Amino acid sequence: MATFHSSDSARGAGMKPTAWKFALRALKARNYRLFFSGQSISLIGTWMTRIATSWLVYRLTGSAALLGIVGFAGQIPTFVLGPLAGVWVDRWDRHRTLVVTQVLSMLQSFALAALALARVITIPQLVWLSLAQGVINAFDMPARQAFVVQMIEDRDDLGSAIALNSSMVNAARLIGPSIAGLIIAAASEGYCFLIDGISYIAVIISLLAMRINRSQAKRKPTAMAHELREGWRYVTRFAPIRNILLLLALVSLVGMPYSVLVPIFAARLLHGGPDTLGFLMGASGVGALAGAVALAARRSVLGLGRVIPFAAAAFGAGLVGFALSHLLWLSLVMMLVTGGAMMQQLAASNTILQTIVEEDKRGRVMSFYSMAFMGMAPFGSLFAGFLAQRIGAPYTLVVSGVVCIAGAAWFATRLPAIRRLVRPIYADLGIIPELAGGVQTASLLTTPSED
Repeated sequence: MATFHSSDSARGAGMKPTAWKFALRALKARNYRLFFSGQSISLIGTWMTRIATSWLVYRLTGSAALLGIVGFAGQIPTFVLGPLAGVWVDRWDRHRTLVVTQVLSMLQSFALAALALARVITIPQLVWLSLAQGVINAFDMPARQAFVVQMIEDRDDLGSAIALNSSMVNAARLIGPSIAGLIIAAASEGYCFLIDGISYIAVIISLLAMRINRSQAKRKPTAMAHELREGWRYVTRFAPIRNILLLLALVSLVGMPYSVLVPIFAARLLHGGPDTLGFLMGASGVGALAGAVALAARRSVLGLGRVIPFAAAAFGAGLVGFALSHLLWLSLVMMLVTGGAMMQQLAASNTILQTIVEEDKRGRVMSFYSMAFMGMAPFGSLFAGFLAQRIGAPYTLVVSGVVCIAGAAWFATRLPAIRRLVRPIYADLGIIPELAGGVQTASLLTTPSED
């Protein structure tokens, strides 16, 4: 587990450089530097494919329901296969698992590109290829999350690595959709798929160049059913993990599918084209990147518990504002809010989970994290698509935003109990004493932000 260091004596002019040095210190690990560089390139292609797929479906059909169906196909495998993937990740070599998933993802993107560029692609083909990518992601996501610990050389750098991962993902959210919008407008969606396929080469090379201690990735497996039950009991009986995942699942179910409806807002309400769609998703990426940078500069895991409900509520408010907007500039502002708030909740949840989880259950817990994040989204995509078909996209997002705000309020009522359970773990890890800097024990027990 990670131990985070901080010093309350950093003040004035020295505060900002120290914070940035803390934020970037995971990059001193060679394996993590390789991963960060290769994945930064690959993720741009991934976001290009996401935007191109949505626009292609909407261009071919004009159907909000089919947008939801394609989104459902790409995400449902994470929900169905998540528990099995978690056991796999805890049993097997995470590095080799990632190499396989990246090669398969590259082949899937090239298949999309070939069909799209030949102008023979159909909705059933898009559904099947999205389903195939979803199966790959079901194993890739928990392996990627759990592998972070193996890539860093100093376990104290875990917080920095997670924050940098979030920054990397959301920088791609900024760059990828903007490039995709321009390429689609100038050429076609197929070129986005082709670029995505090529981009996987970077991350595959970075993975193969790593020096991995294979012994730390292996453990003696027991029966699959036993490990599934053990992981489920651990997640459901420990309230901090359970409540974090419940809120994340709720927001993923009702809020995250907003992205599948953005093409409708871009085309019908804002009277734009693929470039408008790219700008809207790019604005979401700017907000997400800003939120990631803010979290990367944090010196401690302390206080992240309060960030989770605040971010969920802000995300819901951003959805409501975006749904009611008919002005491009206001819609862009609301997308900034939703992107930043979404990322803050995801990264804060991830950081706390990675800090408090037992090492031998890390893969299974991160598979449940993936299920809560990506596994619930397909049901939300399907629901949002059909609901938008009946009551309209704006009203659908208003309902989604209100539910997210209600979920945030519920989680806030659980924070005191979460603090009591997490405090002993932070004390064992040395987080509380080191951050106290001489503060008396009594004040530690009453501080409102040690979650």
